[in-house]
Amino acid sequence: MAVAIRLARGGSKKRPYYKVVVSDVRAPRDGKFIERVGSYNPLLSKDNPERVKLDTDRVKHWLSVGAKPTDRVHRFLDAAGLLERTARNNPKKAEPGEKAKERAEERAAKEAEAAEAAAAAAAAPAEEAPAQEETVEVAAEAVEEATPASEAANEGESTSEPAEGAAEDAPAEGAEKAE
Repeated sequence: MAVAIRLARGGSKKRPYYKVVVSDVRAPRDGKFIERVGSYNPLLSKDNPERVKLDTDRVKHWLSVGAKPTDRVHRFLDAAGLLERTARNNPKKAEPGEKAKERAEERAAKEAEAAEAAAAAAAAPAEEAPAQEETVEVAAEAVEEATPASEAANEGESTSEPAEGAAEDAPAEGAEKAE
C-alpha cells in the first residue's frame, strides 16, 4: 500500500485549517486517513510557532517506512529539519511560447522597417529637393500640352469614333423596343 503524508482541509469557508495526515494515496483528500501527525493554520503569521505543528517522532517513523510527502508538506519538513528538499528549477517556465515568439519577431521586423523608412525619409528631403523642382516643371509642360487637345474636343472634333457609333446605335435599339 502506497502511503502519503499530506494535508487534509478543515475549517469553514474562507477560513482554512489543515491537518497533516498519513493516508493511503487512493483515499480522498479530506477522507479516511491512517494517522494525524500535525496541523497547519495558514491564517497565522509566518513567524508564529503555532502555524505549523508536527509530531516529529511519528513523521520520522512514516518516512522510514516509505511514506512520500506532498510538496507543501515537504516544505514543512525541510523547515523543521526532518527532510532535505532541493529547490526546483524550471528555466523554461517564464519563456514565452512559439506563437508569442513569432509575434515578437514580426513586431521587431515592423519596427526595424519603420525605423529604416524614417531614416530614409529624413535623408531624402535634402537629396530630393532638385528632383521635386524637375517634377513640377514636367507637370507644367504636360498641362500645356493637354490644353490644346481639350480645346479641340470642345470645338466639336472628336477623336473617339467608336463612342459616336455606339451613341447612334443606342437610340435605334430603343426605338425598336418601343414598337
